[in-house]
Amino acid sequence: MLFLVAGCSSNSTQKEGSSTHSHSSEKTEMHEHTGSKKVHGLKKAEQPKYKAGTKVKLTADHMKGMKDANATIVNAYDSKLYAVDYKSTSDKKMVKDHKWVTINEIEGNRKEYKKGDKVTLKADHMAGMKNSSATIVEIQKGPAYMVNYQPTNGGKQVTNHKWVAEDEIEKR
Repeated sequence: MLFLVAGCSSNSTQKEGSSTHSHSSEKTEMHEHTGSKKVHGLKKAEQPKYKAGTKVKLTADHMKGMKDANATIVNAYDSKLYAVDYKSTSDKKMVKDHKWVTINEIEGNRKEYKKGDKVTLKADHMAGMKNSSATIVEIQKGPAYMVNYQPTNGGKQVTNHKWVAEDEIEKR
């Protein structure tokens, strides 16, 4: 079973001999189709635009079959969303612009991070992500949405997908 919140784009240049995953051109396979519904360290958003149970369409293309997929909001949480570049601990390949991780998925006790900060990830959305060194490359205002969706490519239903930003969702 696989689950991933993969980065959507990368315009970076790669040095000769290095290996880079760009999730815009190679929608990465998911690490788990079904993620955990438990979210530790985040409060539920009090007044999200999309409440739990709302039927939506995803405009994000973090992975194959996600763009234009019908989805249901599982919940919304108070957290900024962080896109990161990180080196996988499993295959040592560089993953660019992974979207998204939340504040509770970053090691440490800081309340906020800024673009360029070096961090250690607690998130395990993908194989090799947990305990990897990462750089924050983008920050987006929350809330962070957890969704269930049916991939448009005929894949198996994805449940408790972490995370989708509000501007990656449309009401249907």
